[in-house]
Amino acid sequence: MKILYICTHNRCRSILSEAITNHVSERVLSGNLIARSAGSQPSGEVHPLSIKYLAEAGIATSQLTSQSWDEFEDFAPDVVITVCDSAANEACPVWFGNSVKVHWGLVDPSKLEGTEEQLAQAFRATIQEITERVEQLMAIKVDPSDRIALKTALNDLGAL
Repeated sequence: MKILYICTHNRCRSILSEAITNHVSERVLSGNLIARSAGSQPSGEVHPLSIKYLAEAGIATSQLTSQSWDEFEDFAPDVVITVCDSAANEACPVWFGNSVKVHWGLVDPSKLEGTEEQLAQAFRATIQEITERVEQLMAIKVDPSDRIALKTALNDLGAL
């Protein structure tokens, strides 16, 4: 199943989701999930703490870039998951028309203020939350082309 994570600036939550999804999918050797991430208004850079805490968790970061959703017209995702509220409310490009669209509300740890340890805890908590959701995604056993069954399975996992 191909997943495109969308966040307005594609610098933290969507990047974390892409990296974690690909890592978990490769770790269980099934590779049945392929993830990419993009933004409607990409910042052009990945947040440095996203890289730091993904690396700390043993997750590859070398291929991560902040990019526009316009670059994914040929990717043809089965699922588009918005991870920030502002992206969830944006009109998606017409070519997402065949994709199942759901929303995972995630707190943005890159916008929090606090001590270095508080920021570390926030990133680690977000990474853990995404990992748990991706592990649940791995359990979905429906044909991605069955959009109704896929949407129902995603909703059953708590996606909106």
